[in-house]
Amino acid sequence: MKYQNLDLFDPRTAVMDPEYSPTHTGEPDFAFAFDDVNFSDRILRIEILGDSIAGGSNSSGGCSSLADWARNRKRRREDFRKENDMYHSFAALDITACLEDQIICCNQIDSEDADNENQDEAVVAMIEEPNSGDEGANSDDSTWNCDSPRVMRVKTLNISSPILAAKSPFFYKLFSNGMRESEQRQVTLRINASEEAALMELLKFMYRNMLTTNTAPGLLDVLMAADKFEVASCMKYCSRLLCNLPMTPESALLYLELPSSVLMADAVRPLTDAAKQFLAARYKDITKFQEEVMKLPLAGIEAILSSDDLQVASEDAVYDFVLKWTRAHYPLIEERREILSSRLGRCIRFPFMSCRKLRKVLACNDFEHEFASKLVLEALFFKAEAPHRQRTQAAEESASTSRRFVERAYKYRPVKVVEFELPRQQCIVYLDLKRDECANLFPSGRVYSQAFHLGGQGFFLSAHCNMDQQSSFHCFGLFLGMQEKGSVSFTVDYEFAARTTLAEEYVSKYKGNYTFTGGKAVGYRNLFAIPWTSFMAEDSLYFIKGVLHLRAELTIRH
Repeated sequence: MKYQNLDLFDPRTAVMDPEYSPTHTGEPDFAFAFDDVNFSDRILRIEILGDSIAGGSNSSGGCSSLADWARNRKRRREDFRKENDMYHSFAALDITACLEDQIICCNQIDSEDADNENQDEAVVAMIEEPNSGDEGANSDDSTWNCDSPRVMRVKTLNISSPILAAKSPFFYKLFSNGMRESEQRQVTLRINASEEAALMELLKFMYRNMLTTNTAPGLLDVLMAADKFEVASCMKYCSRLLCNLPMTPESALLYLELPSSVLMADAVRPLTDAAKQFLAARYKDITKFQEEVMKLPLAGIEAILSSDDLQVASEDAVYDFVLKWTRAHYPLIEERREILSSRLGRCIRFPFMSCRKLRKVLACNDFEHEFASKLVLEALFFKAEAPHRQRTQAAEESASTSRRFVERAYKYRPVKVVEFELPRQQCIVYLDLKRDECANLFPSGRVYSQAFHLGGQGFFLSAHCNMDQQSSFHCFGLFLGMQEKGSVSFTVDYEFAARTTLAEEYVSKYKGNYTFTGGKAVGYRNLFAIPWTSFMAEDSLYFIKGVLHLRAELTIRH
């Protein structure tokens, strides 16, 4: 048989239904067996410890908002670290006594589990013979008298080990580790009071495949418990329900800052993807929300800067913003370099930065020199590639998490520039516009190129949809402008050309000369001498595979 070597109760090897959906799992409903002695083979004894003095015993059930949940979790994590340090200070005491009580920590069950730093509290599981005495709070174990929190109360549940093992690798390993204690009937878990409600919801889910809680704080608590006890189906269920709740900047940031063990789970990826998409859409114009964006944490900044739809003038502006944000949040140069090299530097698309700005990257002290050199060299090689090779690289990048070769929708379109110093100062500028970019110009729009330089002055190209003054119809115009810098003026010979579908060669369309002063522009209102409808037609001579290729040649006249 195809599955004859599989353990049907092992979640790691069980064959899952590909049509599985958290809202309608199609899995058997064992709600009738929950805490029913007739359908159970073990007893689960839950010892509920008192939370730290600062923390109290409130779970997320008392949180009225996600902000309260985040504050409580942060406080619990800090308290746990203090308690964990205290616990380790007693680790050298009477190890044999611990062994006699057969205490098993979840990290001993699976050495590959996440570090306790990502958990609110460590899980302790013990398997023992049933006690014949009182099951109340006074049944403390002498092994745990090393200043550990006091057991407030005890809950006992009748459980079915096959049901729990089928849903959770944690319980599967607990019940099948091959040791004598795995055959004992009673299992004891120790949890903090703040985890009680979430654990009970989780146990019920493992029987009936649904939850009763529907608030964001409650679902997050169950999600954390499901991660701790390795119940992937419940993590997926919580993630789906949280996705269906209204998203806010606060909730999106909270989802992106969950412990790394949770964020790495495939079941939670739809939730984190939705959070990233929400932030990217809300803050896609970072200049409009600059003050608000400057206060966002690292996870939020990464989500925004990873978007292809970011509305910025150019990639140079992204670079400038990243430096401004990191300098504000990481004043120490060592920390700033680490964040730039490991996180935010990968959000900057260096191949689309101007060559002038790339020179500044090499001289910037905020970047590790080796890291900056690698990125700049990679960017320059990309710029030197033929267009079809660039498109191939961009297509390959689209399938990966990195997007450094994928062009954003810049307000200022990137250009390629070839400069000459002799025999005269001259530059040739190439500007490509997609058909849909041109279509969006109608009826009176314009799009600008990134700045380029000649004779120490900055210039730009601008494409317009405007009215022909003589015939009063819409047409495509191209203009050359000089950036406003002082009162410098000089004369420039210029020529505009475009590729045509006939020979796919550049054909000159307009030439002239003009004495520029700061802020002035010159050009031709109807570059192709045809109406807009003919220019945009399917059989237009000027779009090659959906791209309009323009060229401007500038020469300084002495």
